[in-house]
Amino acid sequence: MNIKRIDHIVITTQDLKRCLAFYEGVLGMEHREKNGRHALHFGSTKFNIHVRKGEFQPAAKYPTCGSLDLCLIADGSIEDIRRELEAKGAPIELGIVERTGAQGRIDSIYLRDPDGNLVEVSVYPQR
Repeated sequence: MNIKRIDHIVITTQDLKRCLAFYEGVLGMEHREKNGRHALHFGSTKFNIHVRKGEFQPAAKYPTCGSLDLCLIADGSIEDIRRELEAKGAPIELGIVERTGAQGRIDSIYLRDPDGNLVEVSVYPQR
């Protein structure tokens, strides 16, 4: 077996409206709804959104709101991203800080979504 990439993850939310406002309005993801199922699309990846714990089965054994810690890689400069987040009123928890991503050094900004998930927005510096 050769695992290549993550296709999707599931986020459990207490408040779909606030969740979508954050991921669409602040992070620029595209919301799609089909047959009562909600997803946020970006690049070749998506976040499925569940509005109840274990809404669709099978599910994680202990799904809960605010338990994710995820890193999203963005294009552009981290300074421009910080300015954009500040202009949108997104409360930055930490950053700009240097971290290590899957492919080496990254510059990161940390914020939380409405459910308390830690969202790291990062860029790989130009070489």
